[in-house]
Amino acid sequence: MRNDIPTNNQEKLEYALKGLYDVYDPEVGLNVVDLGLIYEIYFYEEEEKMVSTLMTLTTQFCPMGEAITNDVTESLTQAFPGYKINVELTFDPAWDYTKITPEGKEFLGQ
Repeated sequence: MRNDIPTNNQEKLEYALKGLYDVYDPEVGLNVVDLGLIYEIYFYEEEEKMVSTLMTLTTQFCPMGEAITNDVTESLTQAFPGYKINVELTFDPAWDYTKITPEGKEFLGQ
């Protein structure tokens, strides 16, 4: 399991990642966690329970981008019922192959 994703709650992050390992980029065939698309996940419990996720796509013009972000939102909604789910896309920094985990690289034959 990845331990390099910034968070304010490690236990909840691990729970979130379990579901996100089932969200795939269909063009690459690799899940969004091992692909390195998830940049950070923070949890808020104050006035409104919220999961805030910052992620990217392999390119700004990814034709599956909307489907991937919808799948990430759905996964987090299932994992954290009653929480507002906020998924924000960024391209700064841009995704590159160095963000893929060793397990992901092995899967891709690299």
